[in-house]
Amino acid sequence: MVSLQPPVCDFDQPAIEFSLPGVDGKTWTLDSCKGEKGLLVMFICNHCPYVKSIRDRIVRDTAELKAMGVNSVAIMSNDPTEYAEDSFDNMKKIAVEFNYPFPYLLDETQQIAKSYGAVCTPDFFGYNADLKLQYRGRLDESRKETASEDVRRDLFEAMKLVEETGRGPEEQIPSMGCSIKWIGE
Repeated sequence: MVSLQPPVCDFDQPAIEFSLPGVDGKTWTLDSCKGEKGLLVMFICNHCPYVKSIRDRIVRDTAELKAMGVNSVAIMSNDPTEYAEDSFDNMKKIAVEFNYPFPYLLDETQQIAKSYGAVCTPDFFGYNADLKLQYRGRLDESRKETASEDVRRDLFEAMKLVEETGRGPEEQIPSMGCSIKWIGE
């Protein structure tokens, strides 16, 4: 398991169109996911300890952001033939178990992850109302272990700023996680 950090935010990079199947049986697009004030695109999976350590916080923060007009979507791009825990059936189970308040989508060909430049799970892309990138950082200081309750909520605070001003913070600390498991690698 390789631990990686994604590159820093490329401000104003436009969000990439997608059309992917969700665990809810619907096909989701960029347009059907976006919120009035922005969109958080998360590349996550089921097996990664970095994601497991923050699932509850992702649910908390995305629910609070949704109330502010910032929607969220999670995309799973790992090769499930190598990691059975990341299968579509297991994605459905995890979405129900953790009551995900956002669509959880399968990027079976991995083209969407490649288009976005996603490198790890979790990898967060925060867009403003114009779907221009404003945040590419961590959720908080959690790693493979959940950080204490009183840590700064980096992602939430950044997306709240995006919701209020349309711009993300200049200072961003990259997320850290497991490398995306590319097909054939």
